[in-house]
Order: sequence, then structure tokens, then C-alpha cells
Amino acid sequence: MEKFKKLDSVAAPLDMINVDTDRIIPKQFLKTIKRSGLGRYLFNDMRYQADGSDNPDFVLNKPAYRGAQILVAGDNFGCGSSREHAPWALADFGIRCVISSSFADIFYNNSFKNGILLIRVSPEELEALMDDAEKGGNARLTVDLESQTVTRPNGEVIRFDIDPFRKRCLIEGLDDIGLTLQHASQIDSFEARQRGAQPWLYGAAKA
Repeated sequence: MEKFKKLDSVAAPLDMINVDTDRIIPKQFLKTIKRSGLGRYLFNDMRYQADGSDNPDFVLNKPAYRGAQILVAGDNFGCGSSREHAPWALADFGIRCVISSSFADIFYNNSFKNGILLIRVSPEELEALMDDAEKGGNARLTVDLESQTVTRPNGEVIRFDIDPFRKRCLIEGLDDIGLTLQHASQIDSFEARQRGAQPWLYGAAKA
């Protein structure tokens, strides 16, 4: 998982409440268990027109936001079914941070496990950041995970809370597999002891 320490980017405004996981990645694209390639289907029903061409009115299709790595979204982002494909699609598209006033719990947990920083702010702070994001390339946000701050284009600093364990995992780039591999030596020692005591578990004949 890619490490996350500091991010400076244009932020795309998605001023909609209750954006559910089916809007983030529609159900017909859930046939794969690969994390790559899903970015093309992110917000599919809003991003494309009926003939498959780009919808010029959708924010991520506008030139100012095509490289945005931060998404400023309305309240209750990521509600609906608990599909892990939603953060996979966001990450594959290039979104590394989503800022909102609230998130659905399962989506919140899944996003951190896939290297996406979710930041909860107050409704008033969200309104200010949404205004910043609507300025496009004329305004950039700086997210500093180590100091737990978002710096607005005018220099104002917004502080956010985050669970220390999730913070460490993002900074060190550790997903569940990475966390497990940190204990590789202990796992190897356990398996060696178990192999000696219970060899039949490893295919050897019992003495």
C-alpha cells in the first residue's frame, strides 16, 4: 500500500449528500476481485452519457479537476451496501483523500484499509472547503497527515482527528497483509514448532 504523509492537490467538489456505494461503483462492475482497472467505472452513471461519451457537466470530467487527488463530498458519503470495490475504484482513479462531514462506517473502514485518507470536518468547515474546491485550479488544498491538518488556499488551517492506529498504517503504508508480515519471524517460529509437534498437519506421516 502506498504511504500517505502529505498531499497537495486541487480538490474536486462533489456537493451531493448521501452518495452511496452504487453511485461510486455501480453493481454491474463488481464481477472482478482485482483492484486495478476499476477507476474507469468510478461514478459511471454520472460520469458518462448514454452513448458512453464523457458527461461534460460532471465535475471529474472538467479540465480543472481531471488530476484531482482530493474529493470534497457532501454529508453521509459512502452509504449503502458494503462493497469494497468503492474504495478500490476511488484509489485506482487516483483519489487519495476524501473530505466530508460524515461517512458510512463500513465504507470508512474499507477506505483506510485501501490507503485512502477520510477526513471528517464540521458542516461549517465542509462548506468552506467546498467553496475552495469550486475555484478549481485557482485553489489547492494541502493535507498533512502527520500534523493532522488541512491548509486552505487562504492559509487557514483546519485540524482533524484520526485514530492513531489508522494514522500509523497510512503513514507506513501498511494494509492488513503488511501488518501481518511485520510478524513474519514469529509466524515462522510458530510453524517450525508446530511442524515438529504435529507433522501430519504439513503432510508428513504421523510417527
